[in-house]
Amino acid sequence: MAKKTTKESTEKLEVKVYDQSGKAVSDVSLPTNIFGLPKNADLVHQVVTSMESSAREPIAHTKTRGEVRGGGKKPWQQKGTGRARHGSSRSPIWVGGGVAHGPRNDKNYNRKVNKKMKAKAIYTILSEKLRDGEALFLNALTLENPKTTEAKSVLSKLGTIKGYEAVSTRRNNAALILVPELTQNVKLGFRNMGNVEVIETRNVNPVTLLQYKFVVVTNPEAAIITLDSKMK
Repeated sequence: MAKKTTKESTEKLEVKVYDQSGKAVSDVSLPTNIFGLPKNADLVHQVVTSMESSAREPIAHTKTRGEVRGGGKKPWQQKGTGRARHGSSRSPIWVGGGVAHGPRNDKNYNRKVNKKMKAKAIYTILSEKLRDGEALFLNALTLENPKTTEAKSVLSKLGTIKGYEAVSTRRNNAALILVPELTQNVKLGFRNMGNVEVIETRNVNPVTLLQYKFVVVTNPEAAIITLDSKMK
């Protein structure tokens, strides 16, 4: 859990930094404009739903009455048959006719999200995770070999930290790990672990942040600089 410093209580949050063996090695001061924002569910919801809508790829497609085959001729005369009047067998009320208000694959679901809105949504989620004890800070993350066993070993050691036991035991969506640069060994080591995702800090977004229980920030000093640049 984060603790506010007495001297700069309105500007910095003091948290512990661990190594990948699970031992506390230092402290880091976090800026409150990134990790100390109040809850803003409306902003986060607007940004996340807009991003998910923009990522949507419509597949289902129906034809309108102007696209279905046939129906050019009036089925029967207007009056005198005793039946209801119809002008075309392409009508949506006819079997084989067009579909009214059906799904279309040419519909545009893109929604614009302002850069600063997206950045503030990221900060708001990070702040909430820090308050809830779901943000963990590592000085570095390295693997000697691109092996899943080494990656599991790192998670097991992180799970020994009080309050973060679920990092190693949670079966689904356990942790999102932010790294300054994604090395080949780290990428391959964690690739087969379905409950963990490793991405570069510059690529973090609100949708991915909300998908995981914990967020593990490596090299906090560099991460702060990268996150702060998103608002500029």
